This record gives sequence, structure tokens and C-alpha cells, in this order.
Amino acid sequence: MRKTATLTISLLAAAALLTGCGSDKKDADAAETGHASPSGTVSGGAKGSDAAKKGVAHQVVFEVGGTGASRVLWIGNTNHFEQVTLPWTKTETVQLEDAELKVGVTVSVVPGSVEGPDGMLKPAPCTIKVDGKQVADNQGGKSAAPCKYKLED
Repeated sequence: MRKTATLTISLLAAAALLTGCGSDKKDADAAETGHASPSGTVSGGAKGSDAAKKGVAHQVVFEVGGTGASRVLWIGNTNHFEQVTLPWTKTETVQLEDAELKVGVTVSVVPGSVEGPDGMLKPAPCTIKVDGKQVADNQGGKSAAPCKYKLED
């Protein structure tokens, strides 16, 4: 009984201390807007800074073939996952910034399944083109792997 009471008091004391360590609303608002109050600091991300080093803008075209409807996941500037009508094409402009200039960034498209000639489901064919040149495909849907390409400047 004594151990249980000691443990309970210890846990309550720890919870009280941790509650006192939280930030107030003013500091949370500063973190969201990027403006720090004198009581705290906020570090900005490289993408939002005006001094960011930028590379060449690339036109990236994602394509998924087939007929009917399918789900498609594609990753360019941001991640997207949606139901689309096939054939489907999406064009985005991707510009590498800061660290991406050194390590590159992977763009990809993951097609959903389509019905094959034998009635079985298979991956829809996909391709990625960068600046007009085809850089990735899944062999017309013969490969279950997604189409992906490491974009570098």
C-alpha cells in the first residue's frame, strides 16, 4: 500500500512538472507564423527563406495508361493520392532548392491496378518524363514496381 501511494505521488509530481514545461499560446502562434517572441526562438525552414539557392526549373510529366478509373499516387512538389480516370497525365514544375541541389529529389508515380486482357488485375502502365525526355517506366505495366526517378541538377 505504501509503495502504491509513493508511486502515485511521484507520478502526479512528474505530471505537474511536465505541465509547467509546456509553452504558452503566444509561443505556439509564433512558431506557426515564423515570428519569435523575445522568450523563444523559431528557426525558419530553407524553403521559406528568400536567400534559398535554387536550381533549374524542370517540367515533370507523370502518365498512367489504361482505361476506366484507378487510384494514383504521385510525388512531385508534394504528395498526392486520388481517384482518376485513365489515361491520366499530370504536369508539374519542380525546382530543386538548397540541400536538394546536392542530393537530388525523387519523383514517382504509383499506378493502381487495371484489368488485363485475361481479366486479371495488373499494374497500369506508367511513365515519367523530365523536360520532354522519358526517364522512367514500368515496362508497360509488366513490372509491379512504381515509376520513379531521382531528379538532380
